[in-house]
Amino acid sequence: MPKKKKTKKIKKLKKPKILSKVKSTLKPVDKKKLVTGPDEKPEIKKIKKQPSEKRIYNLKDFVVYPKHGVGKIIAIEKAKVGDIDIQFYKILVEKEKLTLTVPINQQSKLRPISSINQINKCISILKTKPKIKRTMWSRRAQEYDQKINSGKIYELAEVVKDLNKNTDIIADQSYSERQLFEKAYERLKSEFEAVLNITPEEVQKKMDKALGRIVISDTAE
Repeated sequence: MPKKKKTKKIKKLKKPKILSKVKSTLKPVDKKKLVTGPDEKPEIKKIKKQPSEKRIYNLKDFVVYPKHGVGKIIAIEKAKVGDIDIQFYKILVEKEKLTLTVPINQQSKLRPISSINQINKCISILKTKPKIKRTMWSRRAQEYDQKINSGKIYELAEVVKDLNKNTDIIADQSYSERQLFEKAYERLKSEFEAVLNITPEEVQKKMDKALGRIVISDTAE
């Protein structure tokens, strides 16, 4: 009998893997971004507004501006810059005879005046012994100036305490030391006045007592 011819099986060709890889790398097309015609407007992304701080101060409130000290809010006004309405505080710093304009959305530069407890802690700081570093005066003066302009009441009290010479005699202090001491002393004194609501003379007596200062007029008697 004649032998049957063997038929070869035809294998199915597999799809090339390259196309599937290309498809996976392609990102889906955003139909909104496609321009369909000359009249089609481009998509405008919304710009996030800058975070605006809530107003926490009212008219006649006392506030502290770090570089200038205690001030009083004398007005809350509006102004238009271009198309933007800006609201701002007008702050009178009486000690420096200066009026500051601070936008309300930048009030992080301000701080409320201290509490009674913070003032009492400052008095405790004034009673402690001064810490005198053995570094060059120029470096120490720079550190003192930074503390004065920091707006932090405890750091201010530390400068007053460290530069205090227990006397009003000018010869006991260099010119630059006395300048820094008076700047820190007056700034601390103005906050004491605003918080305690007493006369400048009474505040001075309270501070001088804590510092153990000898006033020339008292010793002369």
